[in-house]
Amino acid sequence: MTLPPCPACSSTYTYEMGVLLVCPECAHEWTAGAAAPMAEAAKVVRDAVGNVLQDGDTVTLIKDLKLRGSSTVVKVGTKVKNIRLVDGDHDIDCKVDGIGSMGLKSEFVKKV
Repeated sequence: MTLPPCPACSSTYTYEMGVLLVCPECAHEWTAGAAAPMAEAAKVVRDAVGNVLQDGDTVTLIKDLKLRGSSTVVKVGTKVKNIRLVDGDHDIDCKVDGIGSMGLKSEFVKKV
C-alpha cells in the first residue's frame, strides 16, 4: 500500500503514526480519510467603515499619514485610485499622486 503525498507540501515521504499520516518535511499531520486542506480562505479586506475592498477600487484616506524617513505627509481626503490588495503588514499597494508607490493599511482608508 502506498501512502498519499502530503496535502500541505506534496512531499512523498509520508509515514503512518497510529491513525495519523505524518510528513517529515513540514510536520503536517492528517488522517488517511481526510480531504486535502483547503488553501487559505480568500482573505477579506475591509476599509475603516466595513466595506469590502477589491483590486482596482478607489479609496480616500481618513487620517493624515506621515511617511517614514521623510517629512512628507499624505493628507486626509487624498484619493487613491486603482489599489492592489496584498498580503503582509500592509493590505494595500498603490500609487499616490505626487508621492509615488506606497503601502497602506486598510484601517486608514474608506472606499469611494
